[in-house]
Amino acid sequence: MARHRIKHYLEYIPMMITLSVVRLLPYRMGVSFGAFLGWVAWSILGIRKKVALKNLKLCFKEEYSDTELKKIGLESYKNFGRSVLEYALIPKLRDGKIMKFVEIKNRENFDEVIGEGKGTIGVTGHFGSWEVMGAALSYTWSGYVDFLVGEQHNLLVDNMMNKHRRMMGIGIIKLGVAARGILQSVKAGKMVAMLSDQDAREDGVVVDFFGNPASTPKGPAAFALKTGKPLSSGYMIRKGSSIYHEFICMPSIPVQSTGNREEDIRNYTQKYTKILEGFVREYPDHWFWAHRKFKSTIEY
Repeated sequence: MARHRIKHYLEYIPMMITLSVVRLLPYRMGVSFGAFLGWVAWSILGIRKKVALKNLKLCFKEEYSDTELKKIGLESYKNFGRSVLEYALIPKLRDGKIMKFVEIKNRENFDEVIGEGKGTIGVTGHFGSWEVMGAALSYTWSGYVDFLVGEQHNLLVDNMMNKHRRMMGIGIIKLGVAARGILQSVKAGKMVAMLSDQDAREDGVVVDFFGNPASTPKGPAAFALKTGKPLSSGYMIRKGSSIYHEFICMPSIPVQSTGNREEDIRNYTQKYTKILEGFVREYPDHWFWAHRKFKSTIEY
């Protein structure tokens, strides 16, 4: 246990020193530095590069050449780097400053389901700048946005991440007490937002993603069925390589039980997975390709 704590501090202290230096930079410059780090991770270090290229090939098959897939992979890493630095610099965007950089599109779709007496299960993926997305939603629908979050292995990092989220007004529901917290939040009219695009192993439901079987978390669909609340999805689109974004609010998916719970969960999970696939097709450099998305169904 002591060894783990020492390891956590050895990870945490250099990270905080780096963040302290980066926060001295102007916001735009800091985000650009993130793109540079993404380039290093892809071009120099090759971190999970083979996994990313395998996923790209599985999803796009012959749609792109190998050279084009490598370019998409590189741009995805650069976008991820920008997103990480945006999250690190998010204290600069308090008091509504974040809305200088985010435009909400089709707001009426979320207005219909967020607020006193309403409530919805929000579902999105590791797409675009998802932490900035959460902060923008929290500012726009103040007091009505909660995040379902897992616990990081390094608790020092975990506490820092949740401190940033709370700083931006995002409510936190820990995975360990998810059921009670989600039910309370949705009953109060809130959106409980979940990331639901990574491999869920034996706990997931297998649905189609780009023509491939993918074990996908069934929590969003299960909670929507339990509460009778709709599923709402939205995605953050970066404008070129800039610090500006559009957040697209998609129409909600009404949820109604047929009595066959497992089939209902599969059906609704497939529906929101199909929405994600559409955004990934249109903006392939926005998605986090380095995750082993198909490790439960396809050998890497």
